[in-house]
Amino acid sequence: MNGKKRIYLPLFILMLVFLIGVGGFHFIGGGSLLDSIYMTVITLSTVGYKEAVDVGMSSAAQVFAVVFILLCVGTIAFAVSSITSFIIEGELKNILGRKKMDKAIAKLKNHYIVCGTGETAQTIIHELLLTKKKFVVVEPLKEQIEKLSTVEKVLFIHGDPAEDEVLENAGICHAKGILLALPTDSANLFVAVSARSLNPNIRIVTKGIDIGSHKKMIKAGSDSVISPANIGGLRMVSEMIRPTVVSFLDVMLREREKVLRFEEVPVLKGSFLIGKNLMDLKLSEKTEALLVAIKRAGTDKFEFNPSGKTRIHINDILIFIATPDMLSKLEEISTIQAGGRGHSEKSGVDSS
Repeated sequence: MNGKKRIYLPLFILMLVFLIGVGGFHFIGGGSLLDSIYMTVITLSTVGYKEAVDVGMSSAAQVFAVVFILLCVGTIAFAVSSITSFIIEGELKNILGRKKMDKAIAKLKNHYIVCGTGETAQTIIHELLLTKKKFVVVEPLKEQIEKLSTVEKVLFIHGDPAEDEVLENAGICHAKGILLALPTDSANLFVAVSARSLNPNIRIVTKGIDIGSHKKMIKAGSDSVISPANIGGLRMVSEMIRPTVVSFLDVMLREREKVLRFEEVPVLKGSFLIGKNLMDLKLSEKTEALLVAIKRAGTDKFEFNPSGKTRIHINDILIFIATPDMLSKLEEISTIQAGGRGHSEKSGVDSS
């Protein structure tokens, strides 16, 4: 029996018994409606106040009173034990916590949705937590949700992500991206179709177990398909021929006190960065982030280790090695509008 039924059922039985009592005292005992309500309440609550209906006037009324008293004893015992158990076992806390979580999910904007809680999904969740990203997890299996509920700061929804209503509850219309890490390719494929239809602009990254299914997933709406087996093979080769580089990346990824990642900062229309060179902006000095490359707008070309004279253009993407806090400063700087005073105490930049 789920949490709602455990609280609704005893309340429903109490109400039913109450109505039976009022009807019996009114029609069998001959009392007025108010007297019948009074008699029902004192009988249910086992309070020995003076009787308002003389049940001794007829045998039928006496029989009804005896049966009703026995019924009340059983009903009260059942209701009290059910409600007490409901509270002690934490069901009430879970329901209140669920409502609080639903409100938090409803407020999310530009967040990520993770579908699944398997090994791949657990790695995704861990990485999103480390890099301080906003996200919500959708999982169809209740036992997996119970495990996830023990992890702090993780918003989650118990439901099938293939259902539009579940994705809508996860904020698909306002999400920045969705990561599909369900156990089968067919499940991921179906959710990709649903996600793309609900939000045409969302970025979809899908786990693809069978290499042959990757093209279908791209056609279904996925922006990128990742093969765990392929990634694992590349990692093994890297461990063999460039172990020092792999060791460096591992240290960077596993460090807890200073979480460094390769991050990207797009230069959008209106940003005061447009037309300025790196020497004047001094982005690395102001944020401590390391600029490693620039992806030029409209091309697949990367300009690695750009010099101070390099000029920034609209829709360029700046690639940094940065912590989450450094990234926040960079994003704040990039959103300062050209032509206005966009000074920020946090970033230390003045656009004038």
